[in-house]
Amino acid sequence: MKNKMIYRPLTATPFKRNVAYNEIEPCQALQPYVRCFWGGDYDCLSDTGTDESSEIVIPDTCVDIIYRMDDVGNIIISDFCGINDRAFLSSKSQKVGYKISVFAIRFYAWTAYVFSEDSFVGSVNGRYDVRERYNWLDRELRSRLAEPGNLTDLIRLTESLLLKKLETARTNKLVDGVMNDILLYQGTLEINQLSKENFISSRQTERLFCEYIGMAPKKLSNLVRYQYLWKDIVSQRNFDIASAVSKYGYTDLSHMMREFKRYHTMNIREAREMALK
Repeated sequence: MKNKMIYRPLTATPFKRNVAYNEIEPCQALQPYVRCFWGGDYDCLSDTGTDESSEIVIPDTCVDIIYRMDDVGNIIISDFCGINDRAFLSSKSQKVGYKISVFAIRFYAWTAYVFSEDSFVGSVNGRYDVRERYNWLDRELRSRLAEPGNLTDLIRLTESLLLKKLETARTNKLVDGVMNDILLYQGTLEINQLSKENFISSRQTERLFCEYIGMAPKKLSNLVRYQYLWKDIVSQRNFDIASAVSKYGYTDLSHMMREFKRYHTMNIREAREMALK
């Protein structure tokens, strides 16, 4: 399954880059499948219990494999984070007195199954041990994470593993076709239209999306539309709210504002200010 449309989902702070968070583009062959690799380092100096390190995570239509290691090579966390349909606050792992290193792979939600060993049913808003769905990848990475090296070394290794897996990876042409139309129409088509375009029933579309992505197609379409809207908000200097209502097929301005706030927890002005500061 490939992400054939030009689609670049964004985080709540898309321009943020520092030693604790840095995004790296995958090689060209993996770009249809992997949104980015990301990682960094941060210090856990106290256990004050404050949430100063917390940050908002918005639904970005992606899923993540995340490893967190302390400075003596112990893996503290190895998580698979399923697709989200709501925003939440993410806190850094607190292992007091240690420097924590993070290495993560961010897949598009509709391409993660290509490399997975299990179904995605029920994975919405969930966190699981990586080994439940990516045991083959964990076997190769786990021992290497403690070895001396840097983020670039880990990315090269991971890319080679994913590229090799592609040779025998599973695909589903029906999921592929519907997802391409969702992206092509920026999440504005009704599910019955999407199903008709791909010559399958709406019920079959629902079943396949829950199995291979973990989320119903209507909800995923809404998230894709929200992400296209969010990209316009942060990239267009003179963003026109009224034009966006028509462009993305919202019923009216109130509908668009309600849906944006439901996914982002704040209004458009507040979200834009936070992203650009």
